[in-house]
Amino acid sequence: MKTTNGGFYYGQKHKISLKIQKIFKLLYNLSVMENKRNNLIHVAFIMDGNGRWAKARNLPRTKGHKAGCDRITDIYEECLAQNIKVMSLYAFSTENWNRPEQEIKLLFRYLDAFFKKEIGRMLKDGSRIIVSGDITRLPIKTQKTIKDAIEKTKDCKNFTFNVCLNYGGRAELVRAAKLFAQDVKNGKDIESLNEENFNDYLYTKDLPPVDLLIRTSGEQRTSNYLPYQLAYAEMLFPMEPWPDFTKEVFRRCIDIYMKRDRRFGGIHGEE
Repeated sequence: MKTTNGGFYYGQKHKISLKIQKIFKLLYNLSVMENKRNNLIHVAFIMDGNGRWAKARNLPRTKGHKAGCDRITDIYEECLAQNIKVMSLYAFSTENWNRPEQEIKLLFRYLDAFFKKEIGRMLKDGSRIIVSGDITRLPIKTQKTIKDAIEKTKDCKNFTFNVCLNYGGRAELVRAAKLFAQDVKNGKDIESLNEENFNDYLYTKDLPPVDLLIRTSGEQRTSNYLPYQLAYAEMLFPMEPWPDFTKEVFRRCIDIYMKRDRRFGGIHGEE
């Protein structure tokens, strides 16, 4: 079939139009991805798999915790590189007291060493250190190390490094209820409580909600971690144990997050 000059021109124009549409679609998708990246503000981590990592290498469990503490620095650096503003780490739960006493002692020793080693860098980065949980049960030395780190970084504004120590989600909610009850006893109107200001009674009152929860080592549960703050968080469960959770693996998790469609109970487009 012969094609007239007019038909040829129309065909070429149509092809160009399709190419332009593809370019605009690509630019739009890139814009959406960048917007989502900007909205990735708070990432929470359950650092699971230290003991299994050590066992697979015929090492004591405590060596796994040491490797896990060393890994924190890499992930902290990547959070800064990705312009994430808050990272929360489930370092020690209220249930972890059931572990062997020697393991607990060494774990706190590693945490002490981590804070002392990294405090200078965090000050330089403008990173504020806070702790969620009841630290009064921790060793006196660890309490002092934590309080010193919090005091030294209290005016930092660029990033928040939230360590959850002796933390339990249910215990946090009970504590919040008691704090509000005390306010009511002191004259506060009970009807004033709502979902937004209830946050003021949590350890994380100054933090935004969690956008992304990552639990390493493949276990798919939240284990009493930040139940109120995780209400609309995306959740990922990579198979790598925490000591093997490299910057590259973290970036893959972020890429998956970027492809998620966060509706917050609503709908998008023509659904």
